[in-house]
Amino acid sequence: MFEPQERVVLFVDGANLAATSRALQFNIDFRQLLALFQRKSLLVRALYYTAISEDSSIQPLVDWLDYNGYSVVTKAAKEYVDASGQNRIKGNMNVELAVDAMQIAPCIDHIVLFSGNGEFSSLVTALQRIGKRVSVVSTLQTEFAMVSDDLRRVADQFIDLADLESELTRDREETKA
Repeated sequence: MFEPQERVVLFVDGANLAATSRALQFNIDFRQLLALFQRKSLLVRALYYTAISEDSSIQPLVDWLDYNGYSVVTKAAKEYVDASGQNRIKGNMNVELAVDAMQIAPCIDHIVLFSGNGEFSSLVTALQRIGKRVSVVSTLQTEFAMVSDDLRRVADQFIDLADLESELTRDREETKA
């Protein structure tokens, strides 16, 4: 799975990971997430990507991540009205994540991508062509798979987020304290 001296970077597609953990009905303890990969490898960096609107409910999470070991990459979400007259918010961070992954690739051995978005298949292939290992973390254990079949197949390793639940959630006794 992971080598202790392997230089690893985590790339977290915030919106995709939030949707996946919601579908699995558990909250991720981001401190535990860092600790897990620090135990398994030489964790170089953990990057968290998300778009933020003016009245964003995720701002407290973004602030906490920024102060607790994550490099947070944000941009302003864009609001628009769709063809049916509904207000929508758009905040895709795929390009930013892909550019950063390609830039950091020469310095690392293994990228762990927390996303099920099939648009990242080309990124995974490009990273592999330059000799990098890529693991994808998402899930197949929901009513509808949260990971694209193409992305799962192209990854060097697929890790089902559901299998990590016991390692990524706070112990119930700990939360009472």
